[in-house]
Amino acid sequence: MANKAGKTRARLPRGFVDRHADDIRAVDEMCARIREVYERYGFDPVETPIFEYTDALGKFLPDQDRPNEGVFSLQDDDEQWLSLRYDLTAPLARHVAENFNEIQLPYRTYRAGYVFRNEKPGPGRFRQFMQFDADTVGAPGVAADAEMCMMMADVMEALGIARGDYVIRVNNRKVLDGVMEAIGVSDDAQKLTVLRAIDKLDKFGPEGVKLLLGAGRWDGGKEGEGDFTKGAGLSEANAQIVLDYIAGDAGSLDNETFKAGASELSEIDNLCRAAGYDTARIKIDPSVVRGLEYYTGPVFEAELLAEIPNEKGEIVRFGSVGGGGRYDGLVSRFRGQPVPATGFSIGVSRLATALKNLGKLGRDTVLPPVLVTVMDGDTEAMAKYQQFTQALRQAGIRAEMYQGNWKKFGNQLKYADRRGSPVAIIQGADERANGEVQIKDLIEGKRLSEEIESNEEWREARVAQFTVKEDALVDAVRKVLAEQKAEREGAAQ
Repeated sequence: MANKAGKTRARLPRGFVDRHADDIRAVDEMCARIREVYERYGFDPVETPIFEYTDALGKFLPDQDRPNEGVFSLQDDDEQWLSLRYDLTAPLARHVAENFNEIQLPYRTYRAGYVFRNEKPGPGRFRQFMQFDADTVGAPGVAADAEMCMMMADVMEALGIARGDYVIRVNNRKVLDGVMEAIGVSDDAQKLTVLRAIDKLDKFGPEGVKLLLGAGRWDGGKEGEGDFTKGAGLSEANAQIVLDYIAGDAGSLDNETFKAGASELSEIDNLCRAAGYDTARIKIDPSVVRGLEYYTGPVFEAELLAEIPNEKGEIVRFGSVGGGGRYDGLVSRFRGQPVPATGFSIGVSRLATALKNLGKLGRDTVLPPVLVTVMDGDTEAMAKYQQFTQALRQAGIRAEMYQGNWKKFGNQLKYADRRGSPVAIIQGADERANGEVQIKDLIEGKRLSEEIESNEEWREARVAQFTVKEDALVDAVRKVLAEQKAEREGAAQ
């Protein structure tokens, strides 16, 4: 799209975001902590491409009203359809099936990467976001599911989330299927509506869920107020069976499907308790419903319980920051034989936001670079400036040599101020002749300059600036940076 001047208008696609340095570093820090836990549990990394053949991904997203049913797709030059992955699990299933004879089962793996959803964007709802998954393929017993729940609890604590501020909630799709049998629901669309109603328990409470199980619910609470969400159309008796179930009363549910799921949940509960994870950390919760349709057994969610300020400073409950479950049929789509699998996915961006707002992430910020200023543009001088810059870098200190128009020195200090540079290195012709260099503490200088009242005082003062021999440059800069760090830490206490 061009504007009236014929220039292409710079614009970000809807539902996508640009990421900046602080966010990237915070996410890297968080992923490093998650990776450490996954590695400790014996999981190894693997990476799959962002594109897969569309039929390999399968159609598990419910967005029938969107192009390509919720995925971004294109046709290759061989007329085969490719799609951007919408999660990291379906590509893993393809990878396992394609390399089945070379992979050692159980296959324990983790991976992080971006996924893409062709959904209508909205506040906090993006079309590209990062996930960090761990999966075990080839383990049929629910011990693998219990281990996933324990590992997610350990991840929460490795990220600095205190016990009591998170919980891993566990349910079972077999239990939910047993509920569907009991109320006579076999239609997939109606089943999905019932599951979505159950999933709204935290948001709307039992009365709101009851409305969604019946005719439907008005957003405003009364007929005609706000938008209307059509319900599942259950009878009052069947709706009550569902409500009793999510309240923990499953006395009327005795079909074999339900009992099989309940037995698996009991085993998971026993394994977690035996390993020292109490119900405050991992708990059975009949209201847990995972959205993707490929889950076949236990399902679980990691939920933040702490009240956390959002980007606007409003105190909110972040809720779920990850989830997963057993998907025994996903690899089998390619193999034609049962291949059990279970896994967990962390919503990286959402969790990172919560951690930053809790003050648990981004505290170890990377300092802006020391600025080596340019006073003269001749070959000898430039060589010296580059030498200083490399000496600092080789000593492990972030540093850059000014690359703009060096003839206006004031612009260099303005640039350093905008960058937040802690120190400036200055060498003019006189200093170079004497083998010296000036070091300016920009943090202390900024503080002291606020006390200077006249231009004359400013000209006479060399605020927080001192001279050292060239070979003492690195040690002198280290000392200034150490003093600045001590002052920051003292102010934070």
